[in-house]
Amino acid sequence: MMRIGELARQTGVPDKTIRYYEQVGLLPPPQRMENNYRLYAPEIVDRLRFIVSARRLGLSLREIAAVLTLNDRGEVPCGEMLATLDHQIAVVEHRINELQTLRAQLIELRQRSRQVATPWADCVCAAVRDWTAEDTV
Repeated sequence: MMRIGELARQTGVPDKTIRYYEQVGLLPPPQRMENNYRLYAPEIVDRLRFIVSARRLGLSLREIAAVLTLNDRGEVPCGEMLATLDHQIAVVEHRINELQTLRAQLIELRQRSRQVATPWADCVCAAVRDWTAEDTV
């Protein structure tokens, strides 16, 4: 058994975040010592590492909770996890497309601004101010 500080050291997760994960139900309520300090079982380290890894992959707390709930019920959560990963892949692909479009728009605006702007008369800021997405071909 370990206290919250040790759990935080082992996982790199701040104690405040550990308490939050308890509050939202991702971590089970820990045992308490007589002085009300939290005591965690060693298996919580793996659970917390799973949560941290899933967050780094962009999964929401709700998605993580769904997988953990299945696991806690003794059900195999692999199908849920795969569906969640498929969804996250689609989200990332959509975001990549949006960013590529934004990049093309920024490049076009920058090239247009370089050709049009003259110091102290026209400025790039006016080009940005007047720019609309329809300006990009």
